[in-house]
Amino acid sequence: MWRTDVRELLKDSATFAQLPPAALEALADELVWFGLPGGRPLFKPGEPADALYLVKSGSLGVFDNPTVLRHLVSAGESVGEISLLGGETRGRMVRALRDSELLRLDRAAFERVLAGHPQALLGVARAAIERLQRRDRGEETPGLPRTFAVLPFDGAVPARALTMQLVMALETYGSCLVVDAELGHGRGSDWFAAREAQHRFVIYLDVPGQRNDDGLWRERCLRQADVLLLPALAAQPARDWPTMVPVHASRARHRPRHLILLHAGHQVALGAALRWRAVFSGELQHHHICGDGDIARMARLVSGHGRGLVLAGGGARGLAHLGVLRALREAGHDFDAVGGTSIGAILGAGVANGWDIETMTEIFRRAFVEGRPLSDWTLPLLALTRGQHASRMLRRTFGVLGIEDLHLPYFCVSTRLSGGGQAVHRHGPLWLWLRASSAIPGVLPPVLQHGEVHVDGALVNNLPTDVMVADGIAHITALDVQADIALRTDVNESSSPPWWRLLLQRKTLQRPGLVSTLVRAGMVNGEEASLRRRAQAQLLFTPPLDHIGMLDWKDWQRAIDSGYRHAIEVLNQLQ
Repeated sequence: MWRTDVRELLKDSATFAQLPPAALEALADELVWFGLPGGRPLFKPGEPADALYLVKSGSLGVFDNPTVLRHLVSAGESVGEISLLGGETRGRMVRALRDSELLRLDRAAFERVLAGHPQALLGVARAAIERLQRRDRGEETPGLPRTFAVLPFDGAVPARALTMQLVMALETYGSCLVVDAELGHGRGSDWFAAREAQHRFVIYLDVPGQRNDDGLWRERCLRQADVLLLPALAAQPARDWPTMVPVHASRARHRPRHLILLHAGHQVALGAALRWRAVFSGELQHHHICGDGDIARMARLVSGHGRGLVLAGGGARGLAHLGVLRALREAGHDFDAVGGTSIGAILGAGVANGWDIETMTEIFRRAFVEGRPLSDWTLPLLALTRGQHASRMLRRTFGVLGIEDLHLPYFCVSTRLSGGGQAVHRHGPLWLWLRASSAIPGVLPPVLQHGEVHVDGALVNNLPTDVMVADGIAHITALDVQADIALRTDVNESSSPPWWRLLLQRKTLQRPGLVSTLVRAGMVNGEEASLRRRAQAQLLFTPPLDHIGMLDWKDWQRAIDSGYRHAIEVLNQLQ
């Protein structure tokens, strides 16, 4: 039985799957089984590269001071072959994220297999080279999780009903089994490993009071899970979790933690996420559940199947996003997470807040066309405008919303001039960080917060698809605005003529205006970066907007119509 299981595991391994049966038999004889408790290191940097390892069950993390570069969660995945082939010592740390079973192939055994089956080296070398190439391209990404622990705050949380809805959503991507204290009582590690091998997903459910008075089942759930799901009633007072392991990032062993806030009505309760998040330390994702559709969205995000929307900056041209969004919604496209820069961040906040297209169009028409947020000119000590109109417009549009209060997970990007470059904002007052994300240098004064200086995010990342990729979003739709609008002139000069001559020549000679020059200069670097980041989107829209300037707010309807026509063409081509 043991040899049969190992042979099947090897057949599923990308490293050894191409070996002939005789080589697989020889390899199976050399593999040594052992268990590795959660949190225990498999090897550390600088240790001898004396073996490679195959995952039989469990989850390993590949670390780089102290970031998790990759998760190994599927049976048959290997680690250590690069060092075994090409180096004498390990270059990175690998640690068990939960209780794991591994198969070890040490160097001497590896060389014995090669002596009898030299073709085995080809498969191992190919897997090692492919992994090195992905590392060089910066494409090492965490693996998709397979096991979840549902750990409710208390008995008032309808954890079983939530879990059953989660199962229905996950079964879109594969079979799903729920194991509670009754089903798991008295079972050994082999039984749990077998269930995980038979199903794409396994959910370990801890229902307070069910065969769990001693807390042993809760500990089992924690040991078996790749991801921790933590449901609570949003209206409840926030207190420490019954088990403290999920509260501290270090004790959670770098496993993703998702706070699930169940709301009584169809609206997000303002401040609930901020209040509950204060209980936890380190990175934590939260989800607002106001209806059945939110559970399906959460299931996509926690399982690595989320759909993200990224919107670029571009001044008045960014209003074309409204036309593209209208076409996408007519075609039935929904999104699970949103991010953006500058005006893309502002429009994206409307999407994340659940506004429909008609509402968004009217709100932003009033804000940008009638509101004229760049009209409060001042003595240019910090910028050409005071920024008061822009701040007031954003406060009036979004009120007291915090980023945590948005219905969908959301981020916006600003540029941190005080050091660090790109700043990604996921928490705090929404209007404030939208103001920072859209602070065009020289036009709007920077946002000064906590000793740091923030300006327009377009300077470093005008189309932040890379941020969305790093969040583990599987499918990204990106809305960019073409950057081919150049400032033109019909005069040759290196200094400006006297003011009276400018007035006389105003109608006959073409010179770029001050604001247009500043806006355009601020967009150049962001545009170049956007060209590189477009390739990270699975669905890309770049409406032609040559006829619209970056400050031509009066052309708002033409921008929307151009975006809509372009999106219809792209979607028709896909069909």
